[in-house]
Amino acid sequence: MDIICCPLDKHELDLEVDERDDEEVLAGSLVCTECGESYPIEDGIPNLLPPDMREDAPA
Repeated sequence: MDIICCPLDKHELDLEVDERDDEEVLAGSLVCTECGESYPIEDGIPNLLPPDMREDAPA
C-alpha cells in the first residue's frame, strides 16, 4: 500500500475489504483519498485502470 497511488491524481488510496483469506485481500476496493474514485479488487488483484478504460465502462 505504500507504493500504490491513484492513477488519476497520484494521491493515497484507502483499502476497503469485502472478503479476506488470512492476510490476503480477495475482494474489496481501493478508494482515492482526494478524488474519491474507487478501484475494484477481484480475486486478490486490484484493477488500477482509469474508469473509462475498464471492461465494464459504458461505451
